[in-house]
Amino acid sequence: MAEYDLLVINGLVVSAEDIREADIGIKGDMIAAVTTRGGLDNASTAKTINAEGAYITPGGLDAHVHLQEPPLFGKGSSADTFETGSRSAICGGTTTVIVFAPQQKSEDTLLATLDATHAKADGKCYSDYSFHLLVANPSENALAEFPALRKAGISSLKIYMTYAALQLNDGQILDVLLAARQHGITTMIHAENNDLILWMTAQLEKRKMFQPKYHATSHPAMAEIEATYRAICLSEFIDAPILLVHISSPAAAKHIKQAQDRGLPIHAETCPQYLFLTKHDLDKPGFEGAKCVCSPPPRESEADHEGIWQGLEDGTFTVLSSDHCPFLYDDNQTGKKSCIDDDYPEGHFKYIPNGCPGVETRLPLAMSAGRLEMTKFVEVTSTNAAKLYGLYPRKGAFVSGESDADLVIWYPEGKLEPFGLKNEMLHHNVDYTPYEGKTLNQWPRYTILRGRVVWDRDNGGLVGKAGDGQFLHRGSSVLKGSLSDEPWDVRGF
Repeated sequence: MAEYDLLVINGLVVSAEDIREADIGIKGDMIAAVTTRGGLDNASTAKTINAEGAYITPGGLDAHVHLQEPPLFGKGSSADTFETGSRSAICGGTTTVIVFAPQQKSEDTLLATLDATHAKADGKCYSDYSFHLLVANPSENALAEFPALRKAGISSLKIYMTYAALQLNDGQILDVLLAARQHGITTMIHAENNDLILWMTAQLEKRKMFQPKYHATSHPAMAEIEATYRAICLSEFIDAPILLVHISSPAAAKHIKQAQDRGLPIHAETCPQYLFLTKHDLDKPGFEGAKCVCSPPPRESEADHEGIWQGLEDGTFTVLSSDHCPFLYDDNQTGKKSCIDDDYPEGHFKYIPNGCPGVETRLPLAMSAGRLEMTKFVEVTSTNAAKLYGLYPRKGAFVSGESDADLVIWYPEGKLEPFGLKNEMLHHNVDYTPYEGKTLNQWPRYTILRGRVVWDRDNGGLVGKAGDGQFLHRGSSVLKGSLSDEPWDVRGF
């Protein structure tokens, strides 16, 4: 008789490929068996969870999370620590987060940045975790550290085409792409045209237009459209895979789709704010619109939402991440209200800390929308991220003997009454959610991390603890990479 530590029975088990009526046997940290329903009826187990016909999906993998960062854009600093941010993730069904380790422009090393970020996270996390290195100074020394990053389990980094504290010029971007190609690293790019944003900001300031709603005006879609196309060109020139992060504009998505159709290794990410918010959410009374300030901003209308949904459905977007970037709202020292002073008694959009919380609400929002096929939901919220960032099939799958036992068990149809989202329901360290009042009809009933129930919504809620999470040593992407195995050769041009 087979023996398991946990059985999950009577579920609809969803992978990126199919949905089947199945039972899951878990032993230790691992998926040990996935059988047809009833196939484990004679097994011995310490505990059984009856899914009651509900969907069972792999644990969510959120690969775009900002936690415990130093001030990079003025006064604002992260409201969530590794402890509170990962706690929030678990309660929303995300069992793995990949968090940014930000290098400062004044620093000549990435390894020291990695060590400092490890120290912040070690022993603090409720979820499993890893890091993307955020490269602000691609010096010769920093680029020479890429092999050491790979040995340390880091296989991705992020660069910016905007923001004075982080922006790289095109030559620096080419340096990073070339080194990343040589060492099997995936490069994430924040693509906005910095000069266009600065020019638009100056035009607004001349007209004394400072309210939060003008943040969206200062970051027009054209800034993203141009920079996205330029990033694709630079990637093609070096033959290096990239992921374009938090795409908000359907026109930018078209550039990406055209590049993909030409066979280029261009991957893309979008986020819930571009599916559920518009620029009009920045135009709330008083300073309330600051709650929805992020970059790129939410776009004009539901027609833009439709373009982004279509990009998720047709595969233009590889992943749906949260871009969880939390700042307190009612805080005039490090939060959203830090831009209010004697010169700007109603605030100035340029100085509003830039970002929104969302790691806990990502999966429930997407599930409740009912827009994605369940296999596509799993693909973009878990499996593809695991493949792109070197964690598959340990994460994002139900492969017996290979996958960690990370599961989300949802509610059976009709079991959970629709409800309006309230910030008081959430577990982050933020005093608001930009999705306040959104109607949801799903929420994780159970979250299971490596075989242990860490969230039981009906019986205590959060039952995991800080320190449950482990650092994940990652390998290379298994998604589309460089088209040639040959070294890049300057003589080819």
